[in-house]
Amino acid sequence: MTKTSVEGEVARGEMVVLRNKRRQDAEADYAWRKDAELASYDAAKPMTTAFVDYVAFYEDDLAEPTPFRRSFAIEDMDGRHIGNVMFYNIDVLKGEAETGITIGDRRYWSRGYGADALKTLVAYIFTNTRVTRLYLKTLDWNRRAQRCFQKSGFAQYNTSRRSNGTFILMELRRSDWEERADADARRGPET
Repeated sequence: MTKTSVEGEVARGEMVVLRNKRRQDAEADYAWRKDAELASYDAAKPMTTAFVDYVAFYEDDLAEPTPFRRSFAIEDMDGRHIGNVMFYNIDVLKGEAETGITIGDRRYWSRGYGADALKTLVAYIFTNTRVTRLYLKTLDWNRRAQRCFQKSGFAQYNTSRRSNGTFILMELRRSDWEERADADARRGPET
């Protein structure tokens, strides 16, 4: 079943819809941020904030979003909230931003949803903003994330060592994305 329209829809991929965050997303987002395994993929500690405090912050963020960070919910085509994508540390002078993704619902891991969500986010950013470079970091042992980022066009440009791990630094420039999109268009639909 494919939804024809989604309230707050921002972009649509082949498998997912990106939409603006809603108050109803807070419970799943909170559970994902408290999850130790999910936190380990970000080299972070699980959230310990009480749910009531988290919701207060969440509602404030929805009411008055910052211009330096955008976060979208990821829905499958049946309307299930399965994760989030974001771009943040937006630097309008340099024309760059950092990006990230969380597929919180484990039923959707390793099934292409992350790559589709990230490709959809990248297309949205390069089509609707002045950002010309996206970058991200992922732990060196997180091969699944690295494959997802590579499928979305990101390439490694460096590594970084911190007390909580070694990170692979990856980037995607608008010019490379446009070149890839042009090549895909010339090749035509896959059969």
